[in-house]
Amino acid sequence: MPLKMEYNLDGLACANCAAKMESQIKKLPRIKWASVHFGTSTLALETDFDALDDVEKLEEEIKKIVQKHEPHVVIYKKEAQNKSFAFKKSGPDLERPLPRKQLLRLALGLAIYLAALFLGFPPAFQLFLYGAAYLLLGGEILINALSNIRRGQLFDENFLMSLATAGAFALKEYPEAVAVMLFYQIGALFENMATVRSRRFIQSLLEIKPAYANLKRGDTIFQIAPEEVRVGDIVIVKPGERVPLDGFILEGRCLVDTSALTGESLPREVKPGEEILSGFINTSGLLTVKVTKEFGDSTVARILHLVQNAAERKAPAENFITRFARYYTPAVVGFAAMLAFIFPLFLPGASFSAWLYRALIFLVVSCPCALVLSIPLSFFGGIGSASKNGILVKGGNFLEALNNVDTVVFDKTGTLTKGELKVTSIVPAPGFAREELLEAAALAEAYSSHPLAKAVREAYGREILPEEIEDYEEIAWQGIRTTAKGKRITAGNEKLMESAGIFEQNKDTEKFPGTAIHLAINGRYAGYLHISDELKDDSARTIKGLKELGVKKIAMLTGDNEKAAALVADKLGLDQYFAGLLPHEKVARLEEIYAEKGKGLLAFVGDGLNDAPVLARADVGVAMGALGSDAAIEAADVVIMTDEPSKLLTAIKIAGKTKKIVWQNIILALGVKGVILALGAAGAATLWAAIFADVGVAVICVINSIRALHFKAKRASWY
Repeated sequence: MPLKMEYNLDGLACANCAAKMESQIKKLPRIKWASVHFGTSTLALETDFDALDDVEKLEEEIKKIVQKHEPHVVIYKKEAQNKSFAFKKSGPDLERPLPRKQLLRLALGLAIYLAALFLGFPPAFQLFLYGAAYLLLGGEILINALSNIRRGQLFDENFLMSLATAGAFALKEYPEAVAVMLFYQIGALFENMATVRSRRFIQSLLEIKPAYANLKRGDTIFQIAPEEVRVGDIVIVKPGERVPLDGFILEGRCLVDTSALTGESLPREVKPGEEILSGFINTSGLLTVKVTKEFGDSTVARILHLVQNAAERKAPAENFITRFARYYTPAVVGFAAMLAFIFPLFLPGASFSAWLYRALIFLVVSCPCALVLSIPLSFFGGIGSASKNGILVKGGNFLEALNNVDTVVFDKTGTLTKGELKVTSIVPAPGFAREELLEAAALAEAYSSHPLAKAVREAYGREILPEEIEDYEEIAWQGIRTTAKGKRITAGNEKLMESAGIFEQNKDTEKFPGTAIHLAINGRYAGYLHISDELKDDSARTIKGLKELGVKKIAMLTGDNEKAAALVADKLGLDQYFAGLLPHEKVARLEEIYAEKGKGLLAFVGDGLNDAPVLARADVGVAMGALGSDAAIEAADVVIMTDEPSKLLTAIKIAGKTKKIVWQNIILALGVKGVILALGAAGAATLWAAIFADVGVAVICVINSIRALHFKAKRASWY
């Protein structure tokens, strides 16, 4: 059985190094897959090792790979929290946005550099000051470069910066050599600040886990970790506290804030006997809750697991950039060597120093960190933004796939409709009033447990006293005969009316969907009630919005009857529908739709409980109304935590904006680097421009990536 392991990588500071770690870990024996995510500083992998000794050996290999690229990183198992598989941190705390030593070193180096540049010291002393400033600003980079070379690690940023600035010193370009280190350090500082800010944004999305639970034992209340609470225990939730575990309310009534799970800002009222889910916030009153699930199985734990592990399923764009970076840097370094040593040999009058300077520009520009860093952050930001809006996307691949959906297929009941039976029309026969017909139906259905009977009683809305019912006979599959308030009432389907010899076909029933309950009072046909499901308030807006977003075909699959399906399809303007389907027949119809669609992807939207086969078959399976539903969360690729189909529009818009941000970063990074490389080869660029093309562009791309975290659903706009 495959074994999945997850590790934290505290202090992970280099996105390019993270990509290299992932590539090398994937090559280890018996590794099925591995993913290093820079945005969350985590490593997840799956292996078929089962023996403890084998796992320990594997962890040692992983440790060597991580140390090879970033020796200061602290790695430990997520559940271990530094208690196992950890090694001492030897480098600076790179998770802090403003390390004091780094700032002091930067300020002192800058002061010495400005003194050498503007105070007119003798050349020898000036060279000494430049050297001192260079060592202050770049000494750590030089040490890291030498250390990495000993481990066989070339083509990282430390090596490239060291080689470029050493070359500048050799060409006696002292001010530029120091300036490269200075601006590299300033850029790296801002890049680290932007990355930390992005990580904090992401972390804030995951802060729905309750810190403690108030366990009640007798008259005493203990504050313990949610993981220690067991099924059947009683917990107290005070105003302002998060509900720690799933359960049902024994005592108390209050309003709860569900926004962390559903994205909805309006509070929801809960009362005794109702289910309440972990992650909700009690805004008023005191609740006594009986726990029904342990923390690991609770709603908040499942959501945390999904969001945190979404990075494991990388989008095609992320995988492309990782592969691209593997070849890009060596290619640029190779071309730099040609500029320095080959071109001067064949170009008449060429100066070796001038071409070496051009080669140094190539070295500075060659690091792909802007892309390797910003693109995963963009996708994780998009996933986090969706999570804030009550939409769980299980990976960057599914977020990107939403951009390519051109066919959407909906289930009907519980997805486009409310899934609640209601009396939608009351049609009395001549000589009878609507109120009389509804009262007769309620009296007939007074003792029935059928869902249709419940809908009739709710429509009537008044109490029926037992003494009002004189006799009661339920006829299987047909209806009910009763005597109530001195009237003989027969209520049921057409077959019952025909067998009683009192049925008069009323053609008006063809106008209404759903099920009709026909009634006879004292042997005379009295009319009928139609009972059907209602459309959700935002279903029509969802269909219209999908068409505006470019979806070419919208279809519906339902197990309901033809009349009900036809009316819903007509009201919503669907392109196609299939009615009267069993679950396995839905898959067959979906295959037919597949055969007719073009090159785009197909998304199926269902309730996740009885639509699992279709959700699995679709390119993108979207589960609706899945709050607290294990089946929905397991079956779907995208999980909408509320009953609103319009959240699908929000998910597609978030996917579209994330894609735009990713392509903005790709075009900016490659565009600026390409221009500087071309200008550098032509002798029209300086090392200052090269530094901007490397670190400056990386900072801009990271800041741009943070935008993916911000989506305001109410305005349906981005900022």
